[in-house]
Amino acid sequence: MIFNTKLKMVLLSMPAMLVMFIASSAPKVHSADKEPIANFDNDIYPVLKKHCQGCHNDKRKSGGFNLSKYKNLADIKKDMKTWERVADNLRTGDMPPPGKPKPSNQQLDVVNRWMDTEVFEFSCVGQKDPGKVTMRRLNRFEYNNTTRDLFGVNFKPAEEFPADDVGYGFDNIGDVLTMPPILMEKYLDAAEDIIEMVFKNRFVFTKYLKVSSPEKVTSAEFPKILEDVATKAYRRPATKDEVEKLVKLCEMLVKKGETPSNALKAGLQAILVSPKFLFHVEIDPDPNSTAPHQVNQFELANRLSYFLWSTMPDTVLFDLAKQNKLYEKGVIEEQVTRMLKDPKAKAFTLNFPEQWLHLRNLKTINPDKAKFPTFTDALRDDMAKEAELFFEYITKENRSILELLDADYTFLNLRLATHYGIKNVTKPEFTKVTFTDNRRGGVLTQAGVLTITSNPTRTSPVKRGKWVLENILGTPPPPPPPNVEELKEDDKALTGTLRQRMEQHRANPNCATCHLKMDALGFGLENFNPVGIWRDKDGDKPIDASGDLPGGEKFNGPAELRKILLTKSDFFAHCLCEKLLTYATGRGMERADNCTIDTIVEKTKKDNFKMQDLIIEIVKSEPFQMRKAKRGAKS
Repeated sequence: MIFNTKLKMVLLSMPAMLVMFIASSAPKVHSADKEPIANFDNDIYPVLKKHCQGCHNDKRKSGGFNLSKYKNLADIKKDMKTWERVADNLRTGDMPPPGKPKPSNQQLDVVNRWMDTEVFEFSCVGQKDPGKVTMRRLNRFEYNNTTRDLFGVNFKPAEEFPADDVGYGFDNIGDVLTMPPILMEKYLDAAEDIIEMVFKNRFVFTKYLKVSSPEKVTSAEFPKILEDVATKAYRRPATKDEVEKLVKLCEMLVKKGETPSNALKAGLQAILVSPKFLFHVEIDPDPNSTAPHQVNQFELANRLSYFLWSTMPDTVLFDLAKQNKLYEKGVIEEQVTRMLKDPKAKAFTLNFPEQWLHLRNLKTINPDKAKFPTFTDALRDDMAKEAELFFEYITKENRSILELLDADYTFLNLRLATHYGIKNVTKPEFTKVTFTDNRRGGVLTQAGVLTITSNPTRTSPVKRGKWVLENILGTPPPPPPPNVEELKEDDKALTGTLRQRMEQHRANPNCATCHLKMDALGFGLENFNPVGIWRDKDGDKPIDASGDLPGGEKFNGPAELRKILLTKSDFFAHCLCEKLLTYATGRGMERADNCTIDTIVEKTKKDNFKMQDLIIEIVKSEPFQMRKAKRGAKS
């Protein structure tokens, strides 16, 4: 259509605005207590020399570490990545290893506080750093949901958009959500399609634009319609200037011969390609100040809505923001409870666990068909559904997050129950099932997780152990040393069972440090084959699912492994809180965020880590409710 060509020429001038918006992200900042709490020569170096340098020196570089070369704080600050790992190993108790003398708790506390304050330059005392918030665009899922709730059209236009990049495990991270030129073209096409659908559907048109029919639109109605839609689309009251510009666009097209109806289409499409719609926009009241400040009421409503619903705020949230009530005592708690009961909370209970547990990988995983003929696309979908329903139940029923580690129930249908060897499920619909044995419990023993952490032909204790460290304990291993090859199936130099071959493979001392813990955790799940079926033998050899962890803990089999993981509830709560806060804020967590995370863990621990309590504490936290202005930004 000639009209649409004209419109695109007008709207294509808008990407320049996107560049200005994207450039307005805040810098990385830290809140630091500059008062030294320890002296390197007297308090820190003696501990490192006595407990660390015996294995990590010029001659014995265990794990690739040589800590004897760091003589002062300046040396340490030149190699922050190494000291990030040192700090993590000290906090988790992995170092010093079993059998070696350990520092006293008082010494560890001094070293840890010194590293936080002097090396990483932050303090948990006083005002905490709310972190850098990069303005981010709507991802594909958020775009579909937002246009659905804005105009009542649910045909998922973003399915045609380029895939969203992933950062820190999630696809809603501002730092990686780029704006390629092809995406702007897709936005223009989607805006045209959405508005055309609205104008063709009499019921939708009347409900969402408050006009009886497209034919009866007049120029006099432009201001009211455009202000109403822009206010909803921008997720805050549209300004007089914004509305006037939209009205002028429509009036210009009418003067050029377009009907009021077609001119209104142009105005509505302009709203849908505006950065104020496409981005989560937050405005600093004083852009020349770097002091932390609360986000305004509408910004808080947006953060809350996109966290739990992946869409725009509803009327209740918007009205509370308009009345300045969201920060009133008890209001945000009430809203979290209300929102989690709403069907739109499915966006959270589907999206978050799917990405946290890496279950999106199920779509591309392909176990060997000859070895595992029962693995089908339908079973693949059932595996994902089990995890989704399990997480949804724990969330909506406000159960303890520890049930994610070990629970005597799950959700199965006939096909998945048959796969598990459970005989009391007879219907194709999913239902809650209580286990009668102690083989399974929690996400760790669900077929979806077990399948994505396996190779096509065999299990992978390394992948499974690494998955536990990253997603359960929050202590990811470092990248493997260079030039280290994976275990090859046809390596004739390695003989025996999988466990024996892996022990030979990791003979390299640079590999052994990480693999001792990683492999032990993975071998604890060896009773489950590559598609999550229980087994007592691997071929004709009995399964050895025992393991020794660096802290001296021993276990045999998945049940005992789960018990050990439950004793590390603080680590799991910290890990899950970090993942949730990352997902909620759209940014990766920094070391300074540990102050907030530790506080949330302590608060929720008092009532056994209830899921909704954890979510409420997250939305009440400073990283969620606050931001810092960009230094020297212009208004």
